[in-house]
Amino acid sequence: MDKVICVYSSSSCSIEKVYFDAAGQLGKEIAVRGDILLFGAGMTGLMGEIALAVHRNGGKMIGIIPEALNVKGIVYETCDELVVTKGMRERKAIMDERSDAFIALPGGFGTLEELLEIITLKQLRYHNKPIVLLNTHGFYDKLIEQFEEILVQRFAKQESRNLYFVADQISKALEYIDAYVPPEHGERWLTDVEKKET
Repeated sequence: MDKVICVYSSSSCSIEKVYFDAAGQLGKEIAVRGDILLFGAGMTGLMGEIALAVHRNGGKMIGIIPEALNVKGIVYETCDELVVTKGMRERKAIMDERSDAFIALPGGFGTLEELLEIITLKQLRYHNKPIVLLNTHGFYDKLIEQFEEILVQRFAKQESRNLYFVADQISKALEYIDAYVPPEHGERWLTDVEKKET
């Protein structure tokens, strides 16, 4: 309750209905729980769908948008709080700082970029917040396979699996966030390099 949940998602209106249904259900659950949605302040695609669902169910939301996208027809103008930034980097920094948890709905290149950056920031210990991939309709199956390949070939440590959680249901995603306890960190990745140098 009272958590600020950042949701990354698609702005495309051309995708299948199953993704819109999941976004709407997530928005409803966030509102009913008394949590706050933080998102990219778009009114199209899954971004708009989740925002509408939050408002339909009496919830609150914070939108963060760069000034280049703060135009009628793109921005969700009825956010409870709308923050306009100079650019994308400032936008993401504010989203990172103000959020208690992160959920990635299916999306395109922008969603993947946001997801991978927030995972990387957690790996580097800039934050220790829960990150969830909501794997609607198996959308993230191939990405999860690639993550496993990264671990198998030792481009990252095995404990990197703890950086994120994969959920195929909204209830599981929110339960994970509610029960989340920040893990204790082992040695840094760079420790391997430091040992060779000494």
